[in-house]
Amino acid sequence: MSAPEESRPDPRPSFDEVAEEYGSTVYTFAYRLTGDADEAADLSQDVFVRVYRNLHRYQPGTFDGWLYRITRNLFLDSVRRRRRLRTEPLPEQEWRVPASDEPGPADVVERRTLEARLEQGLARLPRDFRLAVVMCDVQGMTYDEIAEATGWPIGTVRSRIHRGRKQLREHLTSTPEPDADAPRIRPRSLQPPG
Repeated sequence: MSAPEESRPDPRPSFDEVAEEYGSTVYTFAYRLTGDADEAADLSQDVFVRVYRNLHRYQPGTFDGWLYRITRNLFLDSVRRRRRLRTEPLPEQEWRVPASDEPGPADVVERRTLEARLEQGLARLPRDFRLAVVMCDVQGMTYDEIAEATGWPIGTVRSRIHRGRKQLREHLTSTPEPDADAPRIRPRSLQPPG
C-alpha cells in the first residue's frame, strides 16, 4: 500500500495577494499608457476583473509579464473601440482646471512643468512606441521582459524604445515651457521708476 501523495499548495497567488501587491503598479502602468487618471482607473479595474476571472488558468511563470500583457491588451482594445466612436473635443474653457493661486517652491513648479510636458509627449507617441517607453523607462522592465510581455522580437523592442525616446526628446526640446511667453511681474523694488 503506497502512502498518499501530499497535496502541494497552489503556487499561484490568491486574488487578494495580487490586488495588494500589484494594485499600484497596474494603475501606474495604466496611467502612463492612457495619460488620464479616470481612464487609468477604469483600465486598472478591467485588468483586475480579467485577473479575477482567469487567475485559475495562470500557469506559474513570469507573473509580472502576464499582468503587463493583460493591461496592454485591454489598453489596445480600448484604443480600437475609441477609434470606432465619433468624439468631439470639448472647448478648452470647459475642461481646463484653473491654476492654483498658492505659491510653491520653484523646484516643485519646474518638476510639475516637466511632468506635464512629459505626459504630453507620451500622449503624442504612437501607441507601440508609448507602450515600449513606458514599460522600459517608467516600469523599469528589461528588454527581455518587454519582449516576453508584448510578444515582440527583441530587435523590435529596442527599435521602438529608441524611436519613442527620440520622439519624446524632440517634443521636449521643441515645446516651450508653459507660460514662457507670459509677462513676468517684477517686485516693486525692481521696477524702473516711472
